[in-house]
Amino acid sequence: MYQLTKISTALLAIGLSTTIFIGQSVAATTENMTATDESTPSSSSSNVVKTSDSTNSTIANESATNTPAMEATSSTVKDKSTDMSPVTNGVSQKLTGKSKTTVSLNKFLPTIKYSTENLPEIAQKVNSANWQTGMNINRNTGTKLQALLNWQHSGVGPVDGYWGKNTRKAMQAFQKANGLTVTETLNTETWQALTKNDKLMAQPVLVSYQLTEADVNIKTTTIPPAAKEKAKLEGMYYESVTEGLAEKFHISEKYLKSLNPTASFSAGETITVYNPGNPNTKPVSRVVADRVTETLYAYDAQDNLVASYPTTVGSTATPSPTGTHTVEVKVHEPNYTYTADDGSKAIIPPGPNNPVGMVWIGLSKPSYGIHGSPDPARISRQASAGCVRLTNWDALALLGVIQNGATVEFK
Repeated sequence: MYQLTKISTALLAIGLSTTIFIGQSVAATTENMTATDESTPSSSSSNVVKTSDSTNSTIANESATNTPAMEATSSTVKDKSTDMSPVTNGVSQKLTGKSKTTVSLNKFLPTIKYSTENLPEIAQKVNSANWQTGMNINRNTGTKLQALLNWQHSGVGPVDGYWGKNTRKAMQAFQKANGLTVTETLNTETWQALTKNDKLMAQPVLVSYQLTEADVNIKTTTIPPAAKEKAKLEGMYYESVTEGLAEKFHISEKYLKSLNPTASFSAGETITVYNPGNPNTKPVSRVVADRVTETLYAYDAQDNLVASYPTTVGSTATPSPTGTHTVEVKVHEPNYTYTADDGSKAIIPPGPNNPVGMVWIGLSKPSYGIHGSPDPARISRQASAGCVRLTNWDALALLGVIQNGATVEFK
């Protein structure tokens, strides 16, 4: 076996060897395991590198010991990006400009071309949904609410149309960012703030999307429960085409299927999907991982709250660290090395179902980091072994904007 680590060319380290150790991942596997993840960023144009298993360190937590990474462009250079409108016009996640954050986001996030032609009735009802004081939040208004929160960078996790824990937390983060009264339920003040941008309010929530060969002809696999069996796989791929599509469109797999009950999910077919909109493009210089709200708050250099993401932060058995730390290394598509009780190791290959998902953001605190997840539906509904776990799409969006040396506070 060998380690395979894919590094974004936007984040390549020049002449730098970085080793990552990743430990126990509670949600990633049915086994209780301690692991190490060893990855070496490379400045090679190949983007794929092989590394050797070169450590015997004992790690007790789910994360990384790492050496500070360097960007090809100094992080002290002012990023000249401007606010990117969250309003899309037939294309989502295709950002304009040449800033570092824009270049990174365009690399990490798939461009989505959509239309509003021949939308089914359910999609039309969602798109025209409006909430009024005293109304119950049904699935149509719930989907619209989740979209408006997402588009204004208060992430709700997988869109499912239901009022729940992550939607409530996203609403409260939005209220906090906009100086509103923080409430347990949706109120008129918050709805008015969410809908004051007429263009954003008119943006379609559910759209038509024609599946391509690249969407459906993906590598899939069956993920075994045991780490040693995982290590035998070529990659930790999606287990089905619909799992991959759900993650691409930031929607729950069940909701995707319910919106397309007769779909075969084959190339050329037009399906109904959620429109992800555009991510935050403002460089992030500070994040706060809040255990109480189970939310990761992201701030710019002027200390404005620019984005929030639902997260899992540690557990009672394996709490996250305290205090303030810094971002030291950023890895796209990390692998994961499982260390058994007898000291033997099994290297789990990269992929969306890797125990740390698609992203590893290692901290100056040895063996801790921010990373993705193979199970987005369980974000903030499970335990972690001390790290900060996000959905893969939120982790990728954060990877594109978080600065080297950014501070990471645990509270």
